[in-house]
Amino acid sequence: MSKSYIAILIVLLVAALLGMAVAEDPGYLLIAWRNLSIETSVWVGVAFIIGLWVLVALLRTVVRLLGASGRRINPWSRHNRHRRAGVVTTRGLLEFAEGHWSNSLRLLKRAAPHAEQPLINYLAAARAANELEDFTECDDLLREAYETTPRADVAIAVTQAQLQMARGQLEQALATLTRVRKDHPRHLYALKLMSQLYARLEDWQRLQHLLPELRKHEVLRPQELKLLEYRVYTELLTQAGLRGIHHEPGQDNPLNEIWQQMPKPLRQDPRLVEVYALQLHAMGDGARAEEVLRTALKHAFNDRLVHHYGLVSGKEPARQLATAEQWLAQHPHDATLLLALGRLALRNNLWGKARTYLEASFASKPDIQTCAELVRLLEHMGDDAASRLVQRKGFGLMMHDLPALPLPQLSNSTAE
Repeated sequence: MSKSYIAILIVLLVAALLGMAVAEDPGYLLIAWRNLSIETSVWVGVAFIIGLWVLVALLRTVVRLLGASGRRINPWSRHNRHRRAGVVTTRGLLEFAEGHWSNSLRLLKRAAPHAEQPLINYLAAARAANELEDFTECDDLLREAYETTPRADVAIAVTQAQLQMARGQLEQALATLTRVRKDHPRHLYALKLMSQLYARLEDWQRLQHLLPELRKHEVLRPQELKLLEYRVYTELLTQAGLRGIHHEPGQDNPLNEIWQQMPKPLRQDPRLVEVYALQLHAMGDGARAEEVLRTALKHAFNDRLVHHYGLVSGKEPARQLATAEQWLAQHPHDATLLLALGRLALRNNLWGKARTYLEASFASKPDIQTCAELVRLLEHMGDDAASRLVQRKGFGLMMHDLPALPLPQLSNSTAE
């Protein structure tokens, strides 16, 4: 049996019971007010009240339908204004996406006063005005955005900072982001923008203080953070090295202070070790540079560090040479290591050993720098024939970089 049959049976049963109740006792209802009186049965009164309630409900429904139809039909109704503003806003955003800045600005401004979310219109219009380099209009639009939606002050300020950075107003952007960071210290995108701004301002010290926060909140991808850390500490070490040249004896060396502030994994990075060693060498602290390079090379062999190891002058030249010779067992044909050994042998006045290492390096990898070292040594050893031979080989290396140009032919008369 279907549900409709059951419903019909229930209705018939209720109607039958109600009819029986009315037939058995119709009841009596009297309504009197001043000289007016109404007499009827209870059931008729109940039916009248129910009918009146149904009539009121129908009237309310009709009024609602008429009002809704009026809003749709009336072109000046709020509903239609919002609908038209939405259409214009969509067109403005499409123009913005296609890079038609003038059309986008015009459409978004026109729709903003009637849009359901005027903030979107004002922010997009401000970006379009910024692209048109109408900075006054851009700032006015941002001001209107704040007036219409004051609770969106963070979004507006972040947008303003982005636009200020785009137009090169770095100091103004710094003031804007500083205010945002003060009121909302956990706003991660503001933190990312601040790191980009400090990099453009080359304010490496302040950027250094941001690095732990950037790492903690994972604002940047690991590779981006690694590159940023490398750049920050490279610049800080270079600046500290320049200051360290003029530091007074007995005072703390600013270069060592920066080095100690660096996280331990970064102090093992070959690139930063190289920067630190170069600055130490420039300051005349060859002993410390040799120690740093030796420690780094114990952890991992690196050609660039080996190259610098052959250039610095440590406390004990003999020990420095012996240390480098230990690496030769694992890297017997490494041209960079052989060049470094040749230079260290020279520092120990071991002319024959120096010649052997330099010749082995040049044979392993012909290089103009190795050639120059070997020629200089051979000349001072009085072996002019060997020196000229190496010079010709070095000259041949330089000729590889020369462009192909026509040259005069050697004639018989010229030869005579």
